[in-house]
Amino acid sequence: MNQLQAMRVFTRVVDLASFGLAAKQLGMSAAAVTRSVSTLEAHLNMRLLNRTTRNVSLTEQGEDYVGICRTIIDQLDDMESSLVRSTRDMSGTLRIAASTVFANTGLTGLLATYRNMHPQIGFDVTTCDTTINMVEGGFDVGFSTQRSLSNSTLVCRKLTAFAEIAVASPNYLAKCGSPASVSALNTHNLLSAADGGARMWEFSDGRDVQRVSAGGALHATSSETIRAAALADMGIALLPVPLVKDDLEAGRLLPILGQYLITSGARPLSIVYAGRNFLSAKVRNFIDYTVSQYRAPEEAVMLRVVA
Repeated sequence: MNQLQAMRVFTRVVDLASFGLAAKQLGMSAAAVTRSVSTLEAHLNMRLLNRTTRNVSLTEQGEDYVGICRTIIDQLDDMESSLVRSTRDMSGTLRIAASTVFANTGLTGLLATYRNMHPQIGFDVTTCDTTINMVEGGFDVGFSTQRSLSNSTLVCRKLTAFAEIAVASPNYLAKCGSPASVSALNTHNLLSAADGGARMWEFSDGRDVQRVSAGGALHATSSETIRAAALADMGIALLPVPLVKDDLEAGRLLPILGQYLITSGARPLSIVYAGRNFLSAKVRNFIDYTVSQYRAPEEAVMLRVVA
């Protein structure tokens, strides 16, 4: 027995003082309404209604019980209405997980423009360079730059990709020399950002692909850590272009091996979330807005800092 449904049916019969009218309003047959009330009475082991061919009236126990039913039904309806309003409400806080690369490049621009349109929305941002656990972390959306996601239950929508560039500091190159070929990298300190395991750097001269095992000098989970190490003259790094754009313009880092094409794969930027169903209005709107920015004809230059 669906007790809550039976309570609703019983209350409607009482309000209308008729099984037949209650059946019409509820879209049920008269027999189904009668059976529902009888089942409820059997469950409670008490008679709730006195029935005659012309009249329906409450028993003493029925008087007490219908009051309880009204209180429960009203509280439940109020709670459901509140929940429905909250899912449609464009206010509150969005909990966001973002890779360090994106957090330090395009994220703040994206959030700023979105909040200009929805000033009642706030953001709680957590940066990370490891796998985003959306469920345990309680995040609404995540921005990942990992080449593959271990959690197949997440919805993953690719937004763009970050090209990578080989760089080193002027001091390091002055001390150790600038490599003229890929094979020369084997004599240098290589700094590698982790991506689920050891990295192989791949370069192409248009004919052949050459590979170098990276990370002998430093292997870290954070691209920002590798950038800091390169700035500290520790070695040569392969980093996303947006992360080192300002450093290149200021001369703090210099590009190397520009005659080669880096073929180890651009780093994707994807927006991830726990599912397509039952998203609140603010979460769905933010996702749709973000995707639209990366698919706009002008490619939203201010938000999309890629090479």
